[in-house]
Amino acid sequence: MGVPAFFRWLSRKYPSIIVHCVEEKSKECNGVRIPVDTSKPNPNEVEFDNLYLDMNGIIHPCTHPEDKPAPKNEDEMMVAIFEYIDRLFNIIRPRRVLYMAIDGVAPRAKMNQQRSRRFRASKEGMELTEEKHRMREEVLQRGGYLPPEEIKERFDSNCITPGTEFMDNLAKCLRYYIADRLTNDPGWRTLSVFLSDASVPGEGEHKIMDFIRRQRGRLKFVICLHFTSEFIFIRLCVLREYLQRELTMASLPFPFNFERSVDDWVFMCFFVGNDFLPHLPSLEIREGAIDRLVSIYKDVVHRTGGYLTENGFVNLERVELIMQAVGVAEDNIFKKRKEDEVRRRPAAAAQGNSPRSHFTVAGSRYQQNKVRCSDGVDRLGVKRKAEDSDSEPEPEDNVRLWEEGWKQRYYKTKFDVDETDDDFRKKVVKSYGCASWKWYFPFHYAPFASDFKDIKDMFMEFEKGTKPFSPLEQLMGVFPAASGNFLPPTWRALMTDPDSSIIDFYPDDFAIDLNGKKYAWQGVALLPFVDERRLRASLEKVYPDLTSEEVRRNSLGSDVVFVSKSHPLCDFIQELYRSESHEGTQIPPELCHGTQGILYLDQEPILPDEPVESPVPMLRDIPSSRAVGIKFKDPQYEEGHVFKAVILPGAKIPSKVLKPGDWEKSSSGPWRPQLGFNPNRHQVHLDQSAFRALGHGGGQYSSAPPPSSYHQGNYRPPLRDHPPPFQRESHTLHPFWWFSA
Repeated sequence: MGVPAFFRWLSRKYPSIIVHCVEEKSKECNGVRIPVDTSKPNPNEVEFDNLYLDMNGIIHPCTHPEDKPAPKNEDEMMVAIFEYIDRLFNIIRPRRVLYMAIDGVAPRAKMNQQRSRRFRASKEGMELTEEKHRMREEVLQRGGYLPPEEIKERFDSNCITPGTEFMDNLAKCLRYYIADRLTNDPGWRTLSVFLSDASVPGEGEHKIMDFIRRQRGRLKFVICLHFTSEFIFIRLCVLREYLQRELTMASLPFPFNFERSVDDWVFMCFFVGNDFLPHLPSLEIREGAIDRLVSIYKDVVHRTGGYLTENGFVNLERVELIMQAVGVAEDNIFKKRKEDEVRRRPAAAAQGNSPRSHFTVAGSRYQQNKVRCSDGVDRLGVKRKAEDSDSEPEPEDNVRLWEEGWKQRYYKTKFDVDETDDDFRKKVVKSYGCASWKWYFPFHYAPFASDFKDIKDMFMEFEKGTKPFSPLEQLMGVFPAASGNFLPPTWRALMTDPDSSIIDFYPDDFAIDLNGKKYAWQGVALLPFVDERRLRASLEKVYPDLTSEEVRRNSLGSDVVFVSKSHPLCDFIQELYRSESHEGTQIPPELCHGTQGILYLDQEPILPDEPVESPVPMLRDIPSSRAVGIKFKDPQYEEGHVFKAVILPGAKIPSKVLKPGDWEKSSSGPWRPQLGFNPNRHQVHLDQSAFRALGHGGGQYSSAPPPSSYHQGNYRPPLRDHPPPFQRESHTLHPFWWFSA
């Protein structure tokens, strides 16, 4: 889940949470590339147990990069993904668990956002093609010459969705990649590698957290959390130090519990942005919404009588007090937002008239950003000089939140109801929050904070026993007709046939409401919501047309765990295959670093001493694998089990990093800040000449994967039979995120 502006706010407010990575590069000797030996100690001076990868953050930049030419074909995309994982692995060097999670079928609530993104991408692609064609015709009509237009195969990023052939092939390629690394890379020998591909329901980050939550529930699992997406570390342990300073409150009518206050802080952050609900109109991160919520929380908590959340359950009566306090400030928030916007215009105009700005690309123009109705003729904006925008009109805002009567106009414009319709407002508020595979927020817009009244008894129990969509059903729910080539022919016809009973789900054009924003990508795509019952009723008629391969792709899969031949769990798994037992078998936790779960035989397993065929022609086969794979299911708990949000007994808290507030009053000597993860790191002192050398030779590592390294013919992996000689630090609990810079 990516919340716009959240990371920027987090890193600016709490700067010490960021640590730049130390990355060891591979070397080349006599034309032969020598890869990094990941079995050696981590150059960041700390050893990590577990690495969890949300794979979609890797797949997208590797398949359609923004900073370099795109891969020529699908095989090159797979190689780029392998290289990216290699690079991340080289930096982190986990010693126990590597968990790769690809987005599977999403909950119904997230599908609305996915639908919006995919329809927008398709619309913008078509508009860009039309604009290019129009410009070519214009040049040719004026007597100009243009070379013949090359017909290039366009990569449709919509194929990165569960159920497509691309995602099915990716799962096969990752199984090969894991077997290759477990066979050839000594740094992988002690790992348990979990692959949760797109056939397993749930988003990648949700599957990761569910795995961690269920392992923690057994109270025997030692966890070091390390999430990655780019090449800086975000130290959550340091963020906890910041929050402890900020959230600690004295003279409360109940005992202060820091862990509970952190849970409340996380809960409040959901109101400013998430993938399932539109954020409240008065809460913008760029305007200090989180700081405002924390301030209100600390003011109101004396009246709430307790915390907002407990082990994932929300006390609505207390939340209402917070929302009502935000509601009191809404009028001033909207007025200040308008004042700031007016104040920024002269500066923006002055910048636009500068010589430098003449070379600025004007991405989304106002003309493009107007609300586009089905009969509109607006086209995607083209590159123009910045000063051209002076003559363009401001996008019309009919709500005018900064003027009196804003609530009436908002409900009339966005929902087509009167502000006095209390029943409808309660319906919107009631819909704002629920959790099941089937539930979704049935409106494009959020209510106001001031509308959260009498919500204590408003929300009912979640519907239990709901099932996710199948992969192909989700494709029908989120794809525009332009991406119908990823679907079976008769299914695709339902998107385009005028007589289709669900043709209204797939509009060729749709309106984009800027909703007070400046650019189209910030606006709200006014797409019709998919009626699940109508969709499934239509699909019942075309289900018999599926081939056996399509039926397989349309089924839900399982996680798979892989270990090397030298791993303690390998013999146990091999014995299960020899016994041909079709019953689930509990993992002996002592054989897998405390990991628990249930093992099931895989129908197409990777086995030791067996060959593994490469699904990528440019990569070699594995003649004799040293890996074994088997299906894995998380530990199961009784219905109603509560996963307690507490620090596990025996956890070792990392040393404090922030300077204590009373340091000057103590006699501890000068404060020595901690750089990196190791508090005992040896400090190096440089003279002026060394600083000059660093100034000329320094620079940040690029986020792009190293070019063409994995599949070069001169690649020779280091082969060793002994376990990696790494030295462990005493960090048994060291939580942090590794985020995009």
